[in-house]
Amino acid sequence: METLRLTINGETVESLIDPGTTLQRFLHDTLGMTGTKEGCGSGLCGCCTVRVDGKAVKSCLILALQVREKSVQTIEGLAHEETLDPVQKSFIENGAIQCGYCSAGMIMTSKALLEENPNPSEQEVRHALSGNLCRCTGYHKIVKAVLSAAGRQKQV
Repeated sequence: METLRLTINGETVESLIDPGTTLQRFLHDTLGMTGTKEGCGSGLCGCCTVRVDGKAVKSCLILALQVREKSVQTIEGLAHEETLDPVQKSFIENGAIQCGYCSAGMIMTSKALLEENPNPSEQEVRHALSGNLCRCTGYHKIVKAVLSAAGRQKQV
């Protein structure tokens, strides 16, 4: 067992963990953050996407110990108190949430994109989301939601 210390959604967390524990398993199973899903376990679907120091990361592909002393943001930490993040609002308003399984990963990937590029083109949005799979939609509403969120963030 090793000690892991990191910041999750603005709060310092310290825990003893098995060195082979993935970040996804640590967040989901140890901390009960059920928004971080495991879909494929091999980094292909993007359901487990979180932000590590602001960058979108597939948490099933990295060990929890690799983010020691770093800052992790999960879907649970995206809203500000009772106010949803503009990306979350846009996904809801544009009907971009179907079954919800991929939504957290899509939203976290979109948030990272918009932090890096606040005014992406449709092609840039599609490229950023290419590592996230949705089995319910044809992606049109998801792309529309991200572009709408980009416009909303400009107004904030």
